[in-house]
Amino acid sequence: MLRSYWTICNVLFFFICLQFHEVWPLKCKCDMCKTTNYTCETDGFCFTSVQKKKNSEELIYNYRCLAKDLGLPSINPLLCHTPQNQLNSTFVLECCKNEDFCNMNLRPVLLISPAASEGSYLTSLEIAMCIMVPTLIVCLIVIIYYYLKTANHKKRGLHHHLRHGDDSIEDPDHPILSKGVSLKYMIEMTTSGSGSGLPLLVQRSIARQIQLIDIIGQGRFGEVWRGRWRGENVAVKIFSSREERSWFREAEIYQTVMLRHENILGFIAADNKDNGTWTQLWLITDYHEHGSLFDFLGRNTLDSKNMIRMALSIATGLAHLHMDIMGTQGKPAIAHRDLKSKNILVKSNVTCAIGDLGLAVRHDVTNDTVDIPLNNRVGTKRYMAPEVLDETMNIDQFDSFKRADVYALGLIFWEIARRCNVGGIFDDYQLPFYDAVPPDPTIEEMRRVVCFDRQRPNIQNRWQSCPALHVMSKLMKECWYHNATARLTALRIKKTLSNFKTADELQM
Repeated sequence: MLRSYWTICNVLFFFICLQFHEVWPLKCKCDMCKTTNYTCETDGFCFTSVQKKKNSEELIYNYRCLAKDLGLPSINPLLCHTPQNQLNSTFVLECCKNEDFCNMNLRPVLLISPAASEGSYLTSLEIAMCIMVPTLIVCLIVIIYYYLKTANHKKRGLHHHLRHGDDSIEDPDHPILSKGVSLKYMIEMTTSGSGSGLPLLVQRSIARQIQLIDIIGQGRFGEVWRGRWRGENVAVKIFSSREERSWFREAEIYQTVMLRHENILGFIAADNKDNGTWTQLWLITDYHEHGSLFDFLGRNTLDSKNMIRMALSIATGLAHLHMDIMGTQGKPAIAHRDLKSKNILVKSNVTCAIGDLGLAVRHDVTNDTVDIPLNNRVGTKRYMAPEVLDETMNIDQFDSFKRADVYALGLIFWEIARRCNVGGIFDDYQLPFYDAVPPDPTIEEMRRVVCFDRQRPNIQNRWQSCPALHVMSKLMKECWYHNATARLTALRIKKTLSNFKTADELQM
């Protein structure tokens, strides 16, 4: 009985060993492994090879390990078989894996051939190269395929909601990208029908050809650089990775159908730069050498004519943003939500273009809803309307956002009017409420000044004696009424300034 039990145990142990023999490493004799007592371990096979020494009848035996992943196929390597050819008169290899050090008992035999002494043979290095080179090539192909597949998937995810319906037929080698074609011509040729921006693949091609020159600004989102594309200056707004939502949102708003306008900052491209360790989010726009209105007013004064011209251009841009264009290729109404002098660019002809649309909201006229962006940023506290500061604004009504923009526009008009040079008299540049709150005011400080004390920037008495400044002071008062519904619309402001400009030109 005991003998039968012992026999059954041996059978079970043998069966288990057969099932799990690949779990334990196989030990083999290794004639080149001095540091490990001439022993090597492998998950594949032990082998013994024999070769004839060159120009001699002496035989050389080699004892080594053959790794599982170096033998093709790994289960039954071709190297372990001896085909009947002339090569085996100079080199033969035999494999085993039935027990540890099984290659000590292998004695491969060379085939007898009359031409054996004249034939060629493989050295140990050549054998290793024959095994390793094909394996490395296969591994390299797999790695490249996986990398390209992953990178392509990541690009599609980042750009998914920026796609247009006709992107699939666009080619990066499209004729519009040929040398000698300017950005202005390219944009006019590709966006004349919709005004919604260049095709995505063209944007990517442009972005990858831009050379960054120098940094021209910094903000909470990241940096702004001056870049060059085929000899043309462009502005490159580089978002940090934590501002990904703002980048998505601004690129999305800029590509709204029919948004392109001479008084809206010209959008060129959006792309991400990923080198495997960090990601930069790029937004590429027109470059204006005068910089922001904030910078321009700090360095320059204006005559009354250019003051009206500049104010009219800002009002025109805001009116276009606020306008709802109906139709198949229509444009939704858009509210800026962060209008200020630092987000307005001054063009070479001293007109302006409104930029930084990262906080903008759109009005969905079909169901009368507002798509508020999902990010943690708020507007600039100094320019916030009273209803925003005391949190009484109805965010479900789109007109509330437009009225808040108009309040900020009145403050910007005040900044411009201070720099109007009439008879050699003008004021230093200052931000609104410079004399009432600290340089970086809190919500509570702005709420106290604007909502409770109902203060507004001071209007100089001398402005009443200049027709242009008188019109500007009247407009800014009607922009910053405490009661939001009493404020002017951007379109009404545009018409008032346009009529004044026309009348002034007729008098001249």
